[in-house]
Amino acid sequence: MYSKSGLLGEAFDKIVDGKQTGLYILTNKVGSEITITNYGAKIVSLIVPDKEGVFKDIVLGHPNIDDYLVSEEPYFGAICGRTANRIANGLFYLDGKEYKLAVNNGPNSLHGGIKGFNSVVWDVKEITENSIKLYYLSVDGEEGFPGNLSVWVTYTLTDDNVLEIDYKAETDKTTILNLTNHSYFNLSGEGDSYIGDHILMLNADNYLPTDDTAIPYGKPDSVKDTPMDFTKPVEIGLRINDDFEQLRFGKGYDHTYVLNKDSSDDFSFVGYCISPKTGIRMDIYTTEPGVQIYTANWLTGNFKGKNGNTYPERSAVCFETQHYPDSINKPDYPSVILEPGDHFSSKTEFRFTLK
Repeated sequence: MYSKSGLLGEAFDKIVDGKQTGLYILTNKVGSEITITNYGAKIVSLIVPDKEGVFKDIVLGHPNIDDYLVSEEPYFGAICGRTANRIANGLFYLDGKEYKLAVNNGPNSLHGGIKGFNSVVWDVKEITENSIKLYYLSVDGEEGFPGNLSVWVTYTLTDDNVLEIDYKAETDKTTILNLTNHSYFNLSGEGDSYIGDHILMLNADNYLPTDDTAIPYGKPDSVKDTPMDFTKPVEIGLRINDDFEQLRFGKGYDHTYVLNKDSSDDFSFVGYCISPKTGIRMDIYTTEPGVQIYTANWLTGNFKGKNGNTYPERSAVCFETQHYPDSINKPDYPSVILEPGDHFSSKTEFRFTLK
């Protein structure tokens, strides 16, 4: 099996939790490529051309399944769920009942708990040259969440270099749901050590300030006259070390931006990011109301990823399109409640061009 990434299919061939894992290659007519493993529904590599016509792998990750199983960064390229991001104190109430989740991030529950969707083997339902549809059944009570939840995620790489991610879900019992993809992007190429030179623009006049455990206080704040302002394109690293409480809390950017939308589920423009080194530009669109911008502040560089590269802090930036953190405990936030009979649907696109 040939992959432009140099990844070997057999390196992802393993039985995990009694299910077969593998590596799946999607290609388009212009030579771009994405590889997916059904372990965690993870994007392992994403290869697009730079301004010199050289194909670059622009996401961080591991070269084999064994490394993913023990990674100190379990969310590389993964689908996070049932609830991406944080729930305060791992506690919520639904239909008058208290639910307690695993606390795995300070005092809070993060990305679905100890074994979220990032750490399970998904079933491959359909695969074509340029798309793959994955399915996972999260059973009632898994990680403390109610209801048997069926989830479908479809990745498609179009011929005009758009990565589409489509999410669908159904439940047989009232539950909560907040899905995202957690790819770590470096548009200069994975292995490049710093994304501070990337230019970022966000279609967001407001963001959610948090406490020192990354739980939002509640109401959004204006980004105006703060280092949180990306309404006009600016280098990510220009103000990342400013003496600003929110940046101190997260060791950099790790915040949800409230997207400018006519309604919370419009499919609309999130923003764009550009590498000045490669000229690769990524425009983002989503139906989700927010995007978590995370500048990989907690990566350590202590292990080797693909091609023997190390990933130090701030060597990537994540664009986690999603509902807001702790939404179930914030009645004013867009709802993450999914009822039986409802059909959850969400879509995010990453569109690649050259500056």
